[in-house]
Amino acid sequence: MQNERKRALISDLILLAKADEKLTGSELDFIYRLANRMQVTPEEVDQLMGDPLPSKPIFSELERITHFHKLVLLMNVDRETHPKEVSMIRNFGLKMGIRPGAIDQILQTMENYEDKVIPAQKLIEIFQTYYN
Repeated sequence: MQNERKRALISDLILLAKADEKLTGSELDFIYRLANRMQVTPEEVDQLMGDPLPSKPIFSELERITHFHKLVLLMNVDRETHPKEVSMIRNFGLKMGIRPGAIDQILQTMENYEDKVIPAQKLIEIFQTYYN
């Protein structure tokens, strides 16, 4: 994945984390760990914190699902789900081309799990329902 695309994906996470107007330690830790896995340096993340990049189109269905899952995980990492975060994650999903029914089902299903973390297999099942 190109560095500019990786940085845009990290920017999406930063924007979501800031949606409720407070950035928690657990959200920061999640963003920095994910950035490290994506080979985005801490210095680049620091720069993106102050000046996030606009979202980039995600063409692959697998990449869209994976990115949306990361957004859901970030939203729940601080164990608080703020209405502004839910609204933003819904908008991110729609911009990525995820069907509204799939987004709504994911947001409802996460309430059934401890820490609101949907197992990857369950997430795949939800997407398969809407895309097959």
